[in-house]
Amino acid sequence: MNFCTNCGQKLVEGAKDCPNCGEKMGLLNKKQETPDSSIQKPVSRQSSIIKPSDLDQINKTISLKNNQKRTVNKSLIVAFFSLVITVLPFYNNNPLTGFWTIAFIGMFVFLSAIIVAFIFKSRAKKLQTLITGENVLASWKFNEDDKLGYVNYLFENEKAKNKGIFWVTSILIVVIFGVFILVINEGKAVMLLVMFALIGFIGLFAFGMPIYYKTKNLNGDGNVLIGKKFAYINGFFHNWDFPLSGIKKCRVINEPFYGLHIQYYYTDRTFTNTEELNIPAPQELDLKHVINELKG
Repeated sequence: MNFCTNCGQKLVEGAKDCPNCGEKMGLLNKKQETPDSSIQKPVSRQSSIIKPSDLDQINKTISLKNNQKRTVNKSLIVAFFSLVITVLPFYNNNPLTGFWTIAFIGMFVFLSAIIVAFIFKSRAKKLQTLITGENVLASWKFNEDDKLGYVNYLFENEKAKNKGIFWVTSILIVVIFGVFILVINEGKAVMLLVMFALIGFIGLFAFGMPIYYKTKNLNGDGNVLIGKKFAYINGFFHNWDFPLSGIKKCRVINEPFYGLHIQYYYTDRTFTNTEELNIPAPQELDLKHVINELKG
């Protein structure tokens, strides 16, 4: 199917002139040697398959702040103040002089903050390669319907999972504390209060966290950047670019929405863990190309 370079009208194959403006086919063929750059095909939603030649254009079109850098900066601020708290007990004439417990806590917080800053600095570097287009396989942006469906899907799954964990944990707590309450002679009331307080805390965490993440996802930027070893989805960074980690499964899904399913695994101090990502995608996006790149 050709297009008239004079008015942009679609032309039936073999047409001698444009049915809209009357432009002759001979002139059309001549003009096609130097196509009018002002005539572009309409683009439906913000989606793209990334090729090496597209990097310059990607750098101009992807406007995304590196949220991993904010965590690095916050961690360094915490590390600085905790280091001050660690040192003050060793000096005279200040309110913390001689408080060695505070010095110990300060040192623990300092080391933790430094470790967090180191980890997120590495994540920030990886995310930056997606933002610049250096390691992007595909990118798109959620429309409002896709975003709402994605957020609700995550919320319902997280709520169901946490509900199961809550009931199993609560039963274990009741059994363990119940045995102690039956055995001990004193402090039964205190043990009972501790049991209810612990169940309440776990319930607050189990049912409160899905609401927190739902709010955070609703406020996300809707951007999706898929790389070969890490991905950015609506404000969250996922990474399988370290030892004993990788992609387990990768396929196209049609339920609960058309999109990309990625299951990756990683190994840490709790042994091997898996994470599943179901990402809505535009219908016109060639996800098979993305899957081949991820598997390759």
